[in-house]
Amino acid sequence: MQAVLNAENVTVQFGGVVAVDKVSLALHTGQILGLIGPNGAGKTTLFNAITGFAPVSDGSVRYLDKDITHTPAYERTRLGMGRTFQTERPYGELTVLENVLVSAFLHAPKRDAAQAIALKALEKVALLDRAEQPASDLNLARLRRLELARALALQPKVIFLDEIMAGLNPPALKEMIILVRGLVADGVSIIMVEHIMEAIIELADHVVVLASGSQIAAGTARDVINDERVIEAYLGTD
Repeated sequence: MQAVLNAENVTVQFGGVVAVDKVSLALHTGQILGLIGPNGAGKTTLFNAITGFAPVSDGSVRYLDKDITHTPAYERTRLGMGRTFQTERPYGELTVLENVLVSAFLHAPKRDAAQAIALKALEKVALLDRAEQPASDLNLARLRRLELARALALQPKVIFLDEIMAGLNPPALKEMIILVRGLVADGVSIIMVEHIMEAIIELADHVVVLASGSQIAAGTARDVINDERVIEAYLGTD
């Protein structure tokens, strides 16, 4: 299976603080890779390093066999890397459709083509009926789906999902799990940071566990949640 993305010994250091310490991972085509760990483990910092939002102090990042270690975030987006963020920040004064159009214009500078891409993304996340509604009126579950639609409108090969399930009630969680699984069927590869283990167990083909900035385990979801090092990192030694 072809690797679409490789991070090798990635280190992120802020002054004297090492936030990520020599972490390696590989994402293969059509795969969902889960990135888990307790709060402060370095998960989002690693996300930011791979997507270009934080500088890599050491190590390398390769995407489709191209070295992108120091490539700006906007160039990585053009190459086919999309992401969501922990905190949704839609353009509240714009409609749901207009929010997604902002992303769609990246590859389709003409309005008609961009709108076709945006509408397709909204249909994929079941927000087409909200297209003309102000984004500020959406509830949490719909805001998460809007965030995902904005990423999809970039027409990415890889999507990075940063805690997209957090705070969802059980029905909305199940809907999001089905939605994410459907993205893989459409040919998108995914890396997801997630605290909700139900989602990781149901979705992730491979899981990498971080604690204090370092990788402490990797394998299937069921393997890692039964790993003593992982249990200790989450729950302590008592």
